[in-house]
Amino acid sequence: MTPDRFFSLMLLLESRDAVTTQELASALGVSLRTITRDLNWLRDAGLPVTAQRGRVGGVSMLPGSGLDLTRLTPGERDHLSLTGLDEKQRRELDASVESRRALSKIVATRSRRVHELLPLTDVVHVDSRPWLRTRASGTTPASLIGSVRRGRRLRIEYDSPREPGPRDLVVDPYGLLAKAGIWYLVADCAQVPQMYRLERIMTWQEVDQPRRIREHQTLATVAAALVDQWEHHHTIEVSATIDQAQIERARRIFGQRLVRDDHEASAAGHKVTIRFRCLEDVRALLPFGSAITVHGPTEARAHLRALVTDLAQHYAPSPTSCASQVACADQVRSLSIPTC
Repeated sequence: MTPDRFFSLMLLLESRDAVTTQELASALGVSLRTITRDLNWLRDAGLPVTAQRGRVGGVSMLPGSGLDLTRLTPGERDHLSLTGLDEKQRRELDASVESRRALSKIVATRSRRVHELLPLTDVVHVDSRPWLRTRASGTTPASLIGSVRRGRRLRIEYDSPREPGPRDLVVDPYGLLAKAGIWYLVADCAQVPQMYRLERIMTWQEVDQPRRIREHQTLATVAAALVDQWEHHHTIEVSATIDQAQIERARRIFGQRLVRDDHEASAAGHKVTIRFRCLEDVRALLPFGSAITVHGPTEARAHLRALVTDLAQHYAPSPTSCASQVACADQVRSLSIPTC
């Protein structure tokens, strides 16, 4: 359990008489299995967490036995309640100093029942950034968070890869989302929810108007809907066979978009269905070369064939280089090699 999730879980248990594991999982954005493991961790640490079954039951903590939260300043509680951020992301939000100070106060008040064990923060380090990423340019979370917290509309210049040039947009922000090491601004544009990568926001400024977000919508609900839409929305399904040696690599790259048919597995390969958002996205299959055989639909095969043809023509030797290679070969053949 990360220290910030520990703090959030303690706040939930101390602020309610009883709460179900499902409510805890939803509030912290984790699975029921993770919540059960966290609660067991609290019990092993000597904290009197109790659980009662039944319609009126739930998880609770004995009164007066939890953390002394009065030692934390409002700013420390605010920063530490950001669940799931690693140290780099806290620095990007300019929240690192207060978070570390709050954690030190929490560690000082925790039970010493497990004093013989090294602190989890000493032996567990979380780095949620993807591999091989370069330093992001553009807007930083720390520079934008103040305007977002003031609840103002924003005018942004956004450089989308799907557009020929940057666009000028007025958006109503819900907040910032850290997903897979990437920061996004979650906002409505003309009442339509969108995620904008911060590194593609070229410039921005506050508009002298309060934000106009949709009723009964929060950052958590809008972000969850957008992520679900991104992961599951598709317009084309490609059926293919993937070589045995490449199936795990394909699963890492395509994730939930790849559905494997376990009934069609053989020594030669696996029958799969891969969902793409648009036809152009099938170019992601090119790095697999002949390790993937696409069976359909017809337009997917045709598009791959066109991409491969363009690639072959791009790297075809020029006529001048061909002529020079022939001339060089003729000169080599005309040389007489003396014998001893």
